[in-house]
Amino acid sequence: MNRTRCGWVNEDPLYIAYHDEEWGKPLYEDRKLFELLMLEGMQAGLSWYTVLKKREHFREVFDGFDPLLIVQYDEAKLEQLMQDPGIIRNKLKINAIVRNAGVYLQICREEGSFARYVWSFAGGKPLVNAWGNRSEVPATTPASDAMSKALARKGMKFVGSTICYAFMQASGMVDDHTLDCFCHGKGAALRG
Repeated sequence: MNRTRCGWVNEDPLYIAYHDEEWGKPLYEDRKLFELLMLEGMQAGLSWYTVLKKREHFREVFDGFDPLLIVQYDEAKLEQLMQDPGIIRNKLKINAIVRNAGVYLQICREEGSFARYVWSFAGGKPLVNAWGNRSEVPATTPASDAMSKALARKGMKFVGSTICYAFMQASGMVDDHTLDCFCHGKGAALRG
């Protein structure tokens, strides 16, 4: 079946599946949201496609993005990660994941749920936008600005407004599928 998709999707079945099954569908699970935000931070200066191709290996070497394990990483583990060609070997980004795991745990303690906290910046429910083409889609919004500032105040790194908006799009807080895309407005189904 030939379906019209958002203009950023290439022909790789991995990318097509990500667009069709994940991107823009509401995600409410704390740890999956943590993983997604950390991977969006890894994307900074790169393409999401680059990160997506490495995602399974990231999951393996970062212990399934379990914050309780990540906060315990020592210098030996950090050096091991820096030597792993299967991930993005950026010391600042790797160290940020360890730091952010601690902040994530703090947010969960204070707010009761990471999902509740980050979704509060979107008003608690998905916003469905109506963009005609991808050139109309913003890189940041007042909501992503607010999320970025709040996370940074709590001590997170690699959570600039552009990263936060990409996170909001990917996690379904906003549906930025363009109007011609067959996925537009279909994000109501939870992806778990």
